[in-house]
Amino acid sequence: MAKDLVVVESPAKARTIEKILGKDYVVEASFGHVRDLPQSKLGVDVEHDFEPQYITPTKSRKTITKLKDLFSKAKMLYLATDEDREGEAIAWHIKEALKAPSAQIKRVAFHEITPEAVKAAFLRPRQLDQNLVDAQQARRIVDRLVGYKLSPLLWKKLYRGLSAGRVQSVALRLLVEREREIQAFKPEEFWKIEVKFKTPTGDGFSAWVFAEKDKEVEIKTEAGAKRLQVAVEAAKQHQVASLTSAERKRYPAPPFTTSTLQQQAGTQLGFTVKRTMMVAQQLYEGINLDGHHGHVGLITYMRTDSTNLAISAVDTARGVIANMFGKEYLPEHPIFYKTKSKGAQEAHEAIRPTHPESTPEMLQDKLTPEQWKLYKLVWQRMMGSQMLPAIINTQEAIVESGEVRSKALGATVVFPGFAKIFDKWPFQENQLPKLTEQELLRLLGVDPTQHFTEPPARYTEASLVKQLEQMGIGRPSTYAPTISTLGVRGYVKREKRSLVPQELGMTVNDFLVEHFSGIVDYNFTAEMENDLDDIAEGKKEWVPVVRHFYEPFEKQIKLKEETVEKQTPADVQTDKKCALCGSPLIIKTSRFGKFLACSAFPKCRYTEALDGNGKSQTEPTDKICPECGAPLVKKRGRFGEFLGCSNYPKCKHIENLEPKASDMDCPKCHEGKVVERRTKRGKIFWGCSKYPKCDFASWEEPLKEPCPTCRGLMTKPAKKGYPVCTQCGFEDKAVV
Repeated sequence: MAKDLVVVESPAKARTIEKILGKDYVVEASFGHVRDLPQSKLGVDVEHDFEPQYITPTKSRKTITKLKDLFSKAKMLYLATDEDREGEAIAWHIKEALKAPSAQIKRVAFHEITPEAVKAAFLRPRQLDQNLVDAQQARRIVDRLVGYKLSPLLWKKLYRGLSAGRVQSVALRLLVEREREIQAFKPEEFWKIEVKFKTPTGDGFSAWVFAEKDKEVEIKTEAGAKRLQVAVEAAKQHQVASLTSAERKRYPAPPFTTSTLQQQAGTQLGFTVKRTMMVAQQLYEGINLDGHHGHVGLITYMRTDSTNLAISAVDTARGVIANMFGKEYLPEHPIFYKTKSKGAQEAHEAIRPTHPESTPEMLQDKLTPEQWKLYKLVWQRMMGSQMLPAIINTQEAIVESGEVRSKALGATVVFPGFAKIFDKWPFQENQLPKLTEQELLRLLGVDPTQHFTEPPARYTEASLVKQLEQMGIGRPSTYAPTISTLGVRGYVKREKRSLVPQELGMTVNDFLVEHFSGIVDYNFTAEMENDLDDIAEGKKEWVPVVRHFYEPFEKQIKLKEETVEKQTPADVQTDKKCALCGSPLIIKTSRFGKFLACSAFPKCRYTEALDGNGKSQTEPTDKICPECGAPLVKKRGRFGEFLGCSNYPKCKHIENLEPKASDMDCPKCHEGKVVERRTKRGKIFWGCSKYPKCDFASWEEPLKEPCPTCRGLMTKPAKKGYPVCTQCGFEDKAVV
């Protein structure tokens, strides 16, 4: 008997759904997109309504052949890809690649991979939503036009290998403008004065000077601070002038959207945006919980703008809260949140546990540490959103010391409310002693301290995502690849958690701001997102939207190609001499940064690398040259670091550095460690530290985390920028 064919994106999702549907269905994975624009050319016919010229990539050909064979034997084709625009486009491409008749195709979508949700979706299939497909296609084409038209201009006018992107370049502009704010910032001095008092009952507390002669004061200098200190110390008495208190409610945050999950995971767990999305994808597609459960989806779909929650999930959560903490923590009615994001379209629900009754403690031994931390974050956020607000009692005491006033603030929790769900108290309590108005206090000491204003903080991944969302730039699915690309291109470097623009990034940004201000304009990028939302809702046609963007953009490209000269930074003279010929050395700039070069070039080709601070990257070592006996020094060339003779150019001896070992076990022998090596021509590859006993080698960087679908070796090809499985071909684009 013929079975129905179900196609999803990944093998992990396929396994979970196949278990739910049973033996009457064959569930196969497409491994993401089965068609795409070609990499070797523009792939968009701008003369004929921007017709995309899709091809089937080599990696997808076997998949398509297999799907065609299965479809020829099936009664019906169910396209069960994700419910957002990207998922709709993948489903449409599968239909087109299989040349499947519409009568044999049904589209099913669900926001969680649970038996209830999946079976309900198969009872209510629908047709493909062409509006969603068009919105995704419009985004893809506009981004392709920007990338393939603007990037070559950067190559011609700046350096080879550069790139620009519609959202990427705007994000870069935010980072560069913040960096320049920091560079231009001038700290200003100010002082704080802590005054310590003791009550008649012996309780001590601190207050802070804030006013003199009934006027608030800003203490800018040490002299001003000393004057106020003397005034407080000389006061005949210190009296409580006024006491006020009030109860304030602190409400729980709504359940997670994609961006708020990325922000919280970055702030609280230290996860990058890439890592957050990868782990969330694993929790969504299904975790093997063993026993009769098998593969179970633990959270709802992780790409969403919505804060809405299903009534059934809220009811379950309320029951769990009542059992764990008591009914006194439950509001009288369920809490539902309004989505604030413009054009929320990625899904119909917030990110939440599929089974709120599954507490983090119940799953701790079933999940990896990262999976458990993220699940706990999602579970706590959703449960807290359905609890009563916390009630905090705030107190304010004003103390008069002659004409100087100081203020003491206190806060105590009256009712914890939603905070009961968290391990750490989300409030800072400060209990003031019992005070009464007109009460006289004893002065214990006055402590003035100097401070300086601080520049605005650099963006972290979390704060950049928050800023992009607030400005309406990008969508949940674009944040991770955008930030990743900035790093891969060398525009931005991560220092601890901060994103620091590099000189190359600043150069590219300045060029784009000067010559393509429209592309990096914040309002333009946000308006484009609104246009894409309108296409998805059927309010606009995609071709006019693309044409409205492209025609002035193409004219600007042609104008700048003709009028802008190649921008080469001016050489900087130095007092250093060339070690080869004695000519003066000059500082030159390439896309890889500044370096020292001989002014006699091309007769003399001596160069010396410089670090970010303009200092030589040559480092002394304790090793001796085997040819001449001079000390060896560590140098950096175009292929990385190496050891060279300090007697160069008289002695030209060089050596490779010891290979860089990782903490990853060799995937072949499991005895050695994966190490980074170089060929004689300087090309990087990865091998086993036990070589020649083990001959494992890879041109692509091996990753410690195994494939989430088949547990095979994942590598990260430099050209793709995202992990690919060497066994099943799975592409983890969630961590781009």
